[in-house]
Amino acid sequence: MKQIITGAICLAMSTASTLYAQEAAIYSGYDRVHPVYAKQGMVSAQEAVAARIGLDILEAGGNAVDAGVAVAFALAVTLPRAGNIGGGGFMLVHDAESGETKAIDYREMAPLTADRDMFLDEEGNADSELSRFTGLAVGVPGTVAGMQMALENYGSMTLAEVIQPAIELARDGIAVTPGLADSLVGLEARLKKWPSSASIFYKEDGSFYEPGEILVQSDLANTLQKVADEGPDGFYKGETAEKIVDAVQAAGGRITLEDMANYKPVLRDPVRGTYRGYEIVSMPPPSSGGAHIIQILNILENYPISFLGHNSADTIHLMSEAMKRAYADRSEYLGDSDFVDVPLAEITSKAYAKDISKQISLNTATPSITIKPGSLAPYESDQTTHFSIVDKDGNAVSNTYTINFSYGSGMVADGTGVLMNNEMDDFAAKPGVPNAYGLIGGDANAVEGGKRPLSSMSPTIVMKDGKVYLVTGSPGGSRIITTTLQVIMNVIDHGMNVAEASFAPRIHHQWLPDEIRIEDGISPDTIDLLEQRGHKVSQQSVMGSTQSILVDHESGYLFGASDPRRVDAATLGY
Repeated sequence: MKQIITGAICLAMSTASTLYAQEAAIYSGYDRVHPVYAKQGMVSAQEAVAARIGLDILEAGGNAVDAGVAVAFALAVTLPRAGNIGGGGFMLVHDAESGETKAIDYREMAPLTADRDMFLDEEGNADSELSRFTGLAVGVPGTVAGMQMALENYGSMTLAEVIQPAIELARDGIAVTPGLADSLVGLEARLKKWPSSASIFYKEDGSFYEPGEILVQSDLANTLQKVADEGPDGFYKGETAEKIVDAVQAAGGRITLEDMANYKPVLRDPVRGTYRGYEIVSMPPPSSGGAHIIQILNILENYPISFLGHNSADTIHLMSEAMKRAYADRSEYLGDSDFVDVPLAEITSKAYAKDISKQISLNTATPSITIKPGSLAPYESDQTTHFSIVDKDGNAVSNTYTINFSYGSGMVADGTGVLMNNEMDDFAAKPGVPNAYGLIGGDANAVEGGKRPLSSMSPTIVMKDGKVYLVTGSPGGSRIITTTLQVIMNVIDHGMNVAEASFAPRIHHQWLPDEIRIEDGISPDTIDLLEQRGHKVSQQSVMGSTQSILVDHESGYLFGASDPRRVDAATLGY
């Protein structure tokens, strides 16, 4: 294993250089890029060493879930700004033998003593510092428990077996990649606020690690070893739990040993819809992603998107109008379905989408200020990373997990090596007040003890004729939904291969602020036409980092692609 990992580290460095070059060409030549292809199994992840570990598991006879859990723990070492055991997320698992697809919800939970006013100052205003950079920002982590649930239900290997590569990486050290080095420079202020974090991610004199130098995380190795030896109890009980609680409470937080011991992931039914003959399977609440991907696709199904053309003014106009209305509904209705009634069936219904399409003018933008959440009857329901895996038997994993901001709260729980999330900011600190991603939330997503904050994470599997066709997802905060949406549309509507679909320029509208956010690469003439229709168009930085696999059942090949928007990623197959 050590020789394989060393080779993977070299691969990570060369992959990063390749991706830097690809990034320069992303918008001028995305229609000429080709996916990685393989016959037996494939892993697409945001960090190459972790991807290599997942592929090693597949080659050794493990299934997609075994590989997924190994990747998740490895990313906690190699991609600390997003990979984690101090955060949480969502995993979709497709079991080829049974044909069943299930959703594992291992989202963080609010401490039992949390209350809806905990992030308000003395004047009753939302205080973002409290919800982002103090102990109050930390939700009870779910990743360790979620990975164990995945293995117990769908894996073929033990937790100790799949976590071992991550232990070795943390103990022996990883070669710092260009992406990791850049992120540590960029987030210096956040991390150096906490001595426990500074002592790990910076040299003794406070200087930066350069690409190629070795970063050792001994405390994290010890924590991972406890999990290997004791299972989730090695994290949620005993010494590790005590250190996490002590660190969070010392920083003003409310997590207790009881909160840690009581954490439970949930096995849920995914949300399902159809789009032009394909089945869309995605994450249900407390994710808003699946519901709104299906809602937007339902609206767009009423229009000849393929005929209108990729990123034409007509297509972008219709996409943005559909996105506005979905995000308006998100602000009102979406939350943890264990606590609030989410009108999921209504939001994802074709009839509701048809009604929305009747409100959309083909020639004029609808001002967001005039768009209100639909009148729906309730039914009983930025820094993140995604990986996709398909094995030789057709099992598939689509997993998105996070600690919220880059490096989360920035705080490592002293003695554990575990970066703590700041996921509590995903609650509506005060209904109607935007969070860090500009998203508006209402009472459905108000803070409450034991509740899971609303998320945009959207791990998704597209099925064709009852078989896995496309496995995809992305990080990106509020833009996760629209990023994942556009990969699906690029494949289905525009006939792109999976690499072209991943590289193509993206757009985003989230209702408020009332603007279409675009990447570089959209034609100036198209922008002018959109502005003539009344849209405000804002060109900003790139969006997302998709990791996608397409299964071609006719040829028997897997085709995959890692988004070049972030360096260090890799898609590997055999």
